[in-house]
Amino acid sequence: MVTKQKFRLPFMKMHGLGNDFVVVDERGQPPRVTPDIVTAIADRHRGVGFDQFVVMTETDTADVHLTFYNSDGSTSAACGNATRCIARHLFDETGKAEAVIRTAHGLLPALDAGDGLTSVNMGHARTRWDLIPLAEPTDTLELPIEGGPTATSMGNPHCTFFVEDAEAVDLAEIGPRIEHHPLFPERTNVQFATLTGPNELRMRVWERGAGITLASGSSSCATAVAAHRRGLVGDDVTIRLDGGDIRIRIAPDGVWMTGPTAHVFDGEWIL
Repeated sequence: MVTKQKFRLPFMKMHGLGNDFVVVDERGQPPRVTPDIVTAIADRHRGVGFDQFVVMTETDTADVHLTFYNSDGSTSAACGNATRCIARHLFDETGKAEAVIRTAHGLLPALDAGDGLTSVNMGHARTRWDLIPLAEPTDTLELPIEGGPTATSMGNPHCTFFVEDAEAVDLAEIGPRIEHHPLFPERTNVQFATLTGPNELRMRVWERGAGITLASGSSSCATAVAAHRRGLVGDDVTIRLDGGDIRIRIAPDGVWMTGPTAHVFDGEWIL
């Protein structure tokens, strides 16, 4: 009797402020990850569970190339917290204090910020309607949606509402409705933010393809940029998320994001 060899997929579990990831390192390996595998591992009851799934591959133009998947199996061009987690992994792996990471959004420089914090330059925000993208020419500072949200792209689309009390928003009801709004042909991440102090925002987030998350790096960047465009904050902003605080700095060379990361455990997915 021939025993069928089981499929084994080593992975790392990481998180940034509770925004959690399953990471597969395919550097030097043949491609193995498929959308079906992603959705199976995403199940928090029968799988591992995550907000985003990340695949690391080799590239000649950076230290690593990252491909991001949402928990529904769809892909995303950017994931800030996951990029920070991988940057910290590279620092630990190489002993270096800087790295360059390639994503669909471009080349992203990363630095060890000290005290266990990691900084990543997420690139320049895009605010032109066709680059976000929106379905039609629209003023991205105030969209023709109830509440007048602001649209931004950090490599993935974002829709930010500024409200009196972010805690009072029914995110589970409103989030999916805005995610699938016809103005966003590629769907959108959704944020609700409240100004709580000078250069300080309280934000809650609904992620495209994932749902409510404790934190989101790209959403934090987009919210800081949107608030800056509206004159609510300066260029150095603290975003207070369900999972903790993250600092966003809007600089001439891009939007820098600084915060903590955690490598939780290593595992193996077996089928």
